[in-house]
Amino acid sequence: MINNRILITDDEPEICRLVQEILEDEDYIVSTAGNAEEARVARKEFNPDLVLLDIWMPGTDGITLLKEWMDSENPPSVVMMSGHGNVETAVDAIRYGAYDFLEKPLSMAKLIVTVQRALQNVQLLNENVQLRQQLLPAKDLIGDSHSMQQLREQIKLVAKSDSWILLSGEPGSGKEVVARMIHDLSPRADAELVTINLAAIPVENIAVQMFGSEKNGKITAGSFEQASGGTLLLDEIADMDLDTQAKLIGALRENRFLRVGGNTPVELDVRVIAATTHNLEEEVSAGRFREDLYYRLNVIPITIPPLREHPEDVPKLIDYYLDYMARIEHLPARRFSSGALSLLGTYSWPGNVRELKNLIQRLLILNRGEEVAVAEVQSALGKRTVTEESPQYAPDYNQSLREARDDFERNYLLHHLKQVGGNVSELAQIVGMERTHLYRKLKALDINPKNSRKH
Repeated sequence: MINNRILITDDEPEICRLVQEILEDEDYIVSTAGNAEEARVARKEFNPDLVLLDIWMPGTDGITLLKEWMDSENPPSVVMMSGHGNVETAVDAIRYGAYDFLEKPLSMAKLIVTVQRALQNVQLLNENVQLRQQLLPAKDLIGDSHSMQQLREQIKLVAKSDSWILLSGEPGSGKEVVARMIHDLSPRADAELVTINLAAIPVENIAVQMFGSEKNGKITAGSFEQASGGTLLLDEIADMDLDTQAKLIGALRENRFLRVGGNTPVELDVRVIAATTHNLEEEVSAGRFREDLYYRLNVIPITIPPLREHPEDVPKLIDYYLDYMARIEHLPARRFSSGALSLLGTYSWPGNVRELKNLIQRLLILNRGEEVAVAEVQSALGKRTVTEESPQYAPDYNQSLREARDDFERNYLLHHLKQVGGNVSELAQIVGMERTHLYRKLKALDINPKNSRKH
């Protein structure tokens, strides 16, 4: 059970003491503040899940403080309290962002119920954010190849520790999926996994995004605070500038950090997973990445293999995404012909699993029929269908013209027959011949389509 943190802000000490005792009896962690300035400090240091805020206080009143907090990023959940309550005041408080309104003298029963509901609302909002973030194409590694089985075993071994991890792999190979699996199998699984893509943030804004900021009394929580108690995935770590790298290494050493523009230390309680498509050792040698940070992050290195190194997983990935897009994205169900599957199995996939997912999505959206044929896949892939493994035809210039032509046609038809898995109907579509004429041509060239079929 998570013990929620509640801040009581009221200029009447007796009210603070009474409410604190009631809430502590309910196993909440409680702190108090006597005015707006103390509340601002407490919000920085105590980081409450819920604030009980009195409207009428000397100096800055509760409504003014409420509006200030609601204008900041990551505002707290607030329940207003007042002994001078009326409908208009309550409506104003809700309109400005308060969750609810309590009248004094406080009813113990109503106080407890309101606090419970407010915290449940906070939990639902957090879960909603978490679910949106977790809506990845896959939450597990798809495929039964030896490399995928090894990767799963490695994830299970490292997930239970709290060590930092460095994920390396080509774009689209599944680094975020691996990070999600590590988080879900870790003791931090009940908290959030927060991802920050450093390549998508201007260099001058990276420090604020990571560590947050304090300016003119307003606090903006960064990714480290948002991930407190959970896991922080620093994606494309090589894109971090050297100044921010220095700030990060200091935070990792001291287990605390300062927000940009702030002077109040914030405790660090996250597991850090870094991910990169670059060779960090080369980045260190080139002076673009700090050596001490590299060794700090590289406690447990994990390399995700590109899809071309485990092509036997392509059919399972295709089945997964066909089902996923039919159920989740409500795209029309289609099946792939044996020839189309054969072609996709021999493709080199430079964009890895992400490219495969996007290709299937595109083919389902176009929806030219129940079956996806080879010609449709070739059109979607463009000129990239010929892989490095495809044999190159070398003509023999000592042959007669007829022999050279027959030799070329034989190689040409055998190449396409292999791609369509021996399916003559699909071969006819690709080469642009009527099927009867094609059968005669194959027989004349002594080509048996059955020899190209997958067993």
